[in-house]
Order: sequence, then C-alpha cells, then structure tokens
Amino acid sequence: MISNSELQNLDLIDLLSERHSLVRKISEKAWNDRSEIYISNSEWYIMARIYKKRPPISYVTKNVEISRQAIHKFIKNLAAKGLVEIYNVENNKKEKCIQLTALGEECYEKNEVLKAQLEKKIAEKIGVEQVNILKDILKLDWEI
Repeated sequence: MISNSELQNLDLIDLLSERHSLVRKISEKAWNDRSEIYISNSEWYIMARIYKKRPPISYVTKNVEISRQAIHKFIKNLAAKGLVEIYNVENNKKEKCIQLTALGEECYEKNEVLKAQLEKKIAEKIGVEQVNILKDILKLDWEI
C-alpha cells in the first residue's frame, strides 16, 4: 500500500486509482472476513449491474469493463456459488438472461451495509461535508 507522503506527489488519475484500489480491498476484506462465500470485486461489480434486474448476458458484457471471456467465467463462478441463475430468453436460442438468486440478493444487500459502514468511517476521518462534495464531484458529467 502506498504511503500518505507518496500520495502527495500523484496526479488526479493515479490518486483516483490508488484510493479506488484501497477502498475496494477494504470492502472485499470486510465481506470475506464475515462470510463463508468468497466474492471477488469483479463478481461484486457484475452483481451490482444485475441487482433487481434480469438483463441479457450481452448487456452485462457491454456494460461491465471486464473482458467478455472473464465475465462469462465470473458468471459461472457466481452460478456455482448459488448467487445467480441463468435463464434462456424466450424466442431466442442464443441469448441468455442472468438474475440474482434470493441468496445473491441477500449477499448484495449485506455488502451494501458494509460499504455504508466504510463510507461512514471515511466521513468520520475527512468529514461528512467533504464526502458529500467528493460524491457530487464524481457524479458530475466531466465531458470526457
């Protein structure tokens, strides 16, 4: 992990990357320390895209920044853990849909609580106002 003094010399892109990596590691560890079901960050990413939806797998491959092959591997892993179900699409023999199972939704919702706790810890360190400002900045259309 990079030290705070090293962070001082980083540009915006690298700062975002370092902080993202750090909070993802903390978030993943928080889940995996509490659960029998190991779920990787990439699997969480896919679960977030399909939560409360039943999209075609092609939608997932277009909207998740992971290779198509890796997405299919992660979906197989999620299915093997009982977290997602894969369905045939009516009138389309090639296309399949994906949906979280009840267990998948339960895990996703429990993880949302853990992420909220991490956000609260960050807010306690840097201030609620600063967290809200940061979130607002990240939500802006950067036109890039």
